[in-house]
Amino acid sequence: MIQLFKNARLAASVISQHLVDDPFLLYLQAARRLPAVVRPLGRVVSAVFPKDSVAVPVLLASMSNGDDADVKRRLELALCGGATGEQVRRLADIALAAGLTEIADTLLAKAGNAPGLNSVQARRLWHEGNLSGAVTALDGSGAAGRRQQARLAGEAAVYAGAAPWLQRQEFTPVPGRVLHLLTNSLPHTASGYAQRSHSIMVAQKESGWDVLAVTRLGYPVQVGKFLARASDVVDGVRYRRLLPSRLAQTMDARLQQQAEELLQVALKFRPSVLHTTTHFVNGLVARAVAEALGIPWVYEVRGQLADTWAATRGPEALDSEKYTLFQARETEVMRDADLVVTLGQAMKANIVAAGIPGEKIIIAPNAVGGAFLQQPRDAADARRELGLPEDGLYIGTVSSLVAYEGLDDLVRSFAVLAPEFPQLRLLIVGDGVAGPALQKQVRGLGLADRAIFTGRVPRDQTPLYHQALDVFVVPRKDLDVTRAVTPLKPIEALASARPVVGSDLPALREIIDDGGNGLLVPAASPGQLAHAISALLLDASRRASMGDAGRAAVLAERTWAANAKALAARYAGLHHEHEEIQ
Repeated sequence: MIQLFKNARLAASVISQHLVDDPFLLYLQAARRLPAVVRPLGRVVSAVFPKDSVAVPVLLASMSNGDDADVKRRLELALCGGATGEQVRRLADIALAAGLTEIADTLLAKAGNAPGLNSVQARRLWHEGNLSGAVTALDGSGAAGRRQQARLAGEAAVYAGAAPWLQRQEFTPVPGRVLHLLTNSLPHTASGYAQRSHSIMVAQKESGWDVLAVTRLGYPVQVGKFLARASDVVDGVRYRRLLPSRLAQTMDARLQQQAEELLQVALKFRPSVLHTTTHFVNGLVARAVAEALGIPWVYEVRGQLADTWAATRGPEALDSEKYTLFQARETEVMRDADLVVTLGQAMKANIVAAGIPGEKIIIAPNAVGGAFLQQPRDAADARRELGLPEDGLYIGTVSSLVAYEGLDDLVRSFAVLAPEFPQLRLLIVGDGVAGPALQKQVRGLGLADRAIFTGRVPRDQTPLYHQALDVFVVPRKDLDVTRAVTPLKPIEALASARPVVGSDLPALREIIDDGGNGLLVPAASPGQLAHAISALLLDASRRASMGDAGRAAVLAERTWAANAKALAARYAGLHHEHEEIQ
């Protein structure tokens, strides 16, 4: 009961902060967390309002329904209409939340001296990575603006060099104990990040390590899990939550608060190694705690989050203040860590290019364990257990539904293939911000009756969905982040003895042996993607031989147990190095 009370206070403070900082973004996040409630309501609102309405409720409804074209159409109508002042300011805020920055700029220019205008202007500058400009834009604001300014200034300070600091502690570590600091985790988040973390820790536990995971300050209450407990145990792995009744008001202060709370956990658990993951804010906290305890710490680079951020904004973002500072802080954290872990050769090359010595870096690739080690079922059996139609051919993916995954190209390829293969179905497993738009795309092509969108599925059913497919498809866009980061799900597909067709990108070349366990095609080429898929659909024996080759290679080279063994060896070396230094 005490924890629930603390969660309620924490949730209220988080919501109130978002209402000031970015109310329309808060609405979108709520819509994504509660799609079963928000989307039907959105469809009702869209049906009630006139086609030419630019009222805020109908725009929000279109956004929550994933109807980006309708949002853009209505905002363009507003540009030609007579809206002025505060109404234009609200519309500019909506345009910015929808990522329509050019429309937002035009609306802001029409807003005159509307109340709250500087708050929207600050969000616009922040969106493009102009951190200093966003803070300055709020000079002379009222009370709400000053609170927003303080929060932006705190985050800008973290990008510019601020970091938590802790006093040195008397501390005796216990060998064989590792403390992981995570951004999110099972059972509250079912992302590839959470699954990788969990798989690593399960393997470490099975190999004899005493493992404890601690998630970031405020998680998972911050993401709407208001009934969260202070701890969870999943498959024998312990997860500890840092859930105070209130969070510090600014990012720099919250990192200090998180470091102090993590230190208290570490003093009781007494780890010999602290292990954390991207992005750099985790590294700043881990570094402070490790230095206070005098133990080594590990930074695991799972993505290029600066590039992920830039990919949603266009090439000019690469010259922004935020991108430059983001990259510098990532490099700083990698430099200061005792060991850097990453996913593949492409990512290692980027880390070395940032000035990190190659001998300090080890590769622990995305891998498989558990049910994926068992002999996979044939497609009909898997479909039967999942309640899917057993006949016909299935192509698709298990993925987060986000723009850079290129699933719109998969849908276009499916439309090309559909006439040639009357029994072909499209299966898309997972959820994300691109989900509504993908479903609308399928409906527009007249293929809704042949496409299955499952949404998020239980973790223990994931292997069955892989096995239900005949061909697994990874049509990623060609971006800096997708060229470097090797995804987990195609490896699980290969372990399931399914051939993989993917974009010809460096990171995917590390997984897909073109002609061996799958096929590679140019990114953003739906016609060529359809041609490659067709070649496999027409040749069952080739699909089987590719599937067998892929499974054999994964079991030989990519298991979580092998990763745990490699990490244990390096952990031991770090411990000896620290003893010699001290």
